[in-house]
Order: sequence, then C-alpha cells, then structure tokens
Amino acid sequence: MGIIIKPIVTEKLTAQGEKLNQYGFIVDRKANKLQIKEAVEQMYNVSVASVNTLNYHGKRKSRYTKAGILRGRMNHFKKAYVTLAGDDKIDFYANI
Repeated sequence: MGIIIKPIVTEKLTAQGEKLNQYGFIVDRKANKLQIKEAVEQMYNVSVASVNTLNYHGKRKSRYTKAGILRGRMNHFKKAYVTLAGDDKIDFYANI
C-alpha cells in the first residue's frame, strides 16, 4: 500500500481547494511530511508548498441490541492537508 490512502472530498475541502489551493488526504499513519509531499507530487504532477498533518485517535463506540451491549472502536487514521504552489490544481473528478 502506498502513502496516500484516499483523498478527502467534502464541501469544506472543495471550497478550500478553490480559494486556498489546499487539498486533504487520508495517509499512512507512519508517513512523515516529506514522504507525503513526494507522493502527492508524483501522483498528481503538481508542486507542493506545504504539508500539515493531523493524527486522529479512533473513538469508542457502543450499541444497545437484543443480544446486549456491543462495544468497539473506530480505526486510528492520519490526515494531511496539502497546499499547492502557484496555479497548480488537482481535479479528483477527472477520471470518473
């Protein structure tokens, strides 16, 4: 598996992409900023100005069912916000 797992496509990040030239990705938890920068530049043929990362701790979840209480946890994950340099753009909908 590569460093970039999937792009984050939400209304908020789409607006940031248009205004601030910033895009979001779910990335491998062990990847650092330099590796994320290289992966985005190779995958999308753009130049990256900066990378900001956030580690998310998986939340505990519980459900009440007929069989009793089911307890679990969501997965941990890491987000990366990538700001592109110049007039570079990423079009996630190009190959649909």
